[in-house]
Amino acid sequence: MAIRFLTSGESHGQSLNAIIEGIPYGYELDFDFINSELASRQEGVGRGGRMQIEKDKIKIKSGVRHSITTASPISIEIENKDWKNWVYPMSVEKIDFSSLDKNLINEINEKIEEKKINRFRPAHADLAGALKYGFDDLRYILERSSARETATRVAVGAICQNILKYYNIEFSFEILSVGKCNKKEEFSDYIKTYQKEGDSLGGVIKIVIKNVPIGLGSFVHWDKRLDGKLAQALMSIPAIKSVEIGLGKNYAEISGYNSHDEIYYDEKYYHKTNNSGGIEGGMSNGEDIILTIAMKPIPTMKKALNSVEIKTHKTSLAHFERADNCAVYACGVVAKNMSAIIILDSFLDKFGSDCKRDIDNSFENYKKRINEL
Repeated sequence: MAIRFLTSGESHGQSLNAIIEGIPYGYELDFDFINSELASRQEGVGRGGRMQIEKDKIKIKSGVRHSITTASPISIEIENKDWKNWVYPMSVEKIDFSSLDKNLINEINEKIEEKKINRFRPAHADLAGALKYGFDDLRYILERSSARETATRVAVGAICQNILKYYNIEFSFEILSVGKCNKKEEFSDYIKTYQKEGDSLGGVIKIVIKNVPIGLGSFVHWDKRLDGKLAQALMSIPAIKSVEIGLGKNYAEISGYNSHDEIYYDEKYYHKTNNSGGIEGGMSNGEDIILTIAMKPIPTMKKALNSVEIKTHKTSLAHFERADNCAVYACGVVAKNMSAIIILDSFLDKFGSDCKRDIDNSFENYKKRINEL
C-alpha cells in the first residue's frame, strides 16, 4: 500500500492521534478544509451532548513544513476537551495517593469507581471484547471501540481529499433514508421522535466519487482490487453492516443483458449507464464511483435492552452512557473520508508516491496515452 495510517487514543483520554505514512512531498494542505471536515462530522440531528463539548481541530506535529507535505510521516493530534472531567478515571500513570489528604483520596476513588462498567451493551464490542481480553471493567472496551475514534480517520481522509483535489477528484455523500423514513424533509422530526423515546436509528448513505481516472486498482491480485479495498475500509466504520457498489444486491434480480453497462466511443470510451458503480474487474472505469452503505442503529440507548452483569451473571438492563441517538450524517462524513484514503492509496500506487512534480507528470502522460488508444 502507498498509504498507511494508524490511530490511537481513547474516547475520554487526553487526545486522539494518527500517524500517516506515504504522503508525497510537495502538496500544500488547506487546514481550513481539514477542520471543516472535522466540524461536519460533529453535525446532524440526533447527536449527543459530547458534540457540545468537543470542537475538533487538527494539530499536525510533523511531516508538514510551511503547509507543504515533506514526504515524512505526518503526525496528527486532536485534543479531547472532555479530558478535564476524566483526569483520574483515565489517568495514564498510577495515581500517587501518598501526598493527598483522605477526603481527596476518597473523592478520586469514587470518581474511578463510578466510571467502571459491568453491564454489557448488546450489539456493541463489550461481550466479545471482555471475553477475548479478560477485562472485568468494560470501560477498557468502550474507550477504544467508541466511534469517537473516527475523528482521526476524518482528519486522515481530509488530507487525502486535499491532495486528490489537485487532480479534480471530488467526494460527496447523501442520506437516502433514516430508519424507515426516506423523505429528507422529514428526517429531523423522525429522529427527534425516537430520541424522545430513548431509542436509536440507523440509515442508508450513498457516497459519490467523481472524476476518478480509469485504471485505479487491479484485477491481478485479490488485495489490489479497488472494490474490495473500498468495501473493507467502509465496513471497518463502527455500525456499518453492508456495502454495495452500483446496483449492489439488485444485480441478483436483473438479467445480464438488462444490467451490464454497454460501452461506446466518441473521442473517448464511455458508458450510457453506470450500474457497475464505476468499478469493473477491480478497477475504476472512468464513471462515477457509487457506494451505498447501511448503518445499524447506535447500540447505546436510554431505552436499554436486557443484558447481563459481567461478574454476577445476573440479568440486568444494559449500561447507558451519554450517546447519540442517530449519527447517520456523521457516518456519511466518515465514509466519504475513508473512501478518500483508499482512492489516494490506489492513485499513488498507479502514478508514483515520492513527489508531486513526478506524480503530475505521470498522471498527464497516462491521460495522454489512454486518449490515444
